[in-house]
Amino acid sequence: MNKNVETFIGCDSEYEDSPIVLFGAPFDSTTSFRPGARFGSAAIRHESFGLETYSPYQDKDLTDGAVFDCGDLELCFGSAESALEAIEKRTEEILRDGKLPVMLGGEHLVTLGAVRSIAKKYPDLHIIHFDAHADLRDDYLGAKLSHACVLRRCHDLLGDGRIHQFCIRSGDRSEFLFARDHTDMHPFGFEGLSALVDRLAESRAPVYFTLDLDCVDPSAFPGTGTPEAGGVSFPELMRAMLLVSRTNVVGADINELAPMLDPSGASTALACKVVREWLISLQKTA
Repeated sequence: MNKNVETFIGCDSEYEDSPIVLFGAPFDSTTSFRPGARFGSAAIRHESFGLETYSPYQDKDLTDGAVFDCGDLELCFGSAESALEAIEKRTEEILRDGKLPVMLGGEHLVTLGAVRSIAKKYPDLHIIHFDAHADLRDDYLGAKLSHACVLRRCHDLLGDGRIHQFCIRSGDRSEFLFARDHTDMHPFGFEGLSALVDRLAESRAPVYFTLDLDCVDPSAFPGTGTPEAGGVSFPELMRAMLLVSRTNVVGADINELAPMLDPSGASTALACKVVREWLISLQKTA
C-alpha cells in the first residue's frame, strides 16, 4: 500500500508505523439531489494545509501519533456494488494488518462497504450515526443500494438495538416508524449520547462511527448534497465527536462534503477541522 502523493496534513507516516490508516471513497452515483460528494475527499486533503496540525481544543498535535494516508480508491461510478466491494476489500486489508480504518467519502452509501468488512471481524458491532437524515428507507426509487438506504442495509447486517442515531431531522414517515421499533434514534441533537457512550465504553463494545456532515446546520455547512435546516453547530459536533472517541472505536467515516456547492470554501474548511480533531481524538485508542 503506497502513500498518497498529497496527504492530509500531518498524515504522512509510513504504513508499517501507523495504527490509523486514512483512505478516500470518492463515490456519489446514488446521490438523490445535488451531486459532487465524489470530490470531497480530495478537497479535504488539499485544503487541510490551511490548518495547523496542533489542536488547541485537545491540546494535542496530529503529529504526536502516526497516521498513514493511502489516498483515494479508484471506484466504478457505474456500479454501486462494485464500489462497495472495493471499499470492503480495502477495509479488510487495513483490519488484517491490525490497523484502524478511517474513510473519507463520498456519499453516505460508502459506509456500507466498510461496515460489511468490520462486522465480519466484530459481529457484536455497534454503529453511532450522526446525520440530518435517517437513511432507513428500504429502497429509494426501487434501488436497495442508495445513500437514502445505507443505515437500513447496515441494520440488515447488525439487527435491532445496535444502530444509534443522532441529529436526525428528516426522513419519510416510514423511516421514523421503523426507527421506533428497530434503532435507537435521538432526533434533532445529541440528547442521550453521553449515557450511551458511558454504557458502550464500560462494556468495551466495538463501535463504528459514521458522520454525515449534513448534521451541521447549512448556515455553517452549505456544501452538501442535501442540506437540511435546523442542524447542530460545529462546537456541538466537536464535543459530541470527542465523546464518541471514548468508546472502543474500530472504524469510522466522514462523508457528504460536496465542495463545489460552497464556493466560499467554508464547508471544506469545516470538514478539514472535523477530520483533524477526529484523528487526534483516536490516537489514544489506536
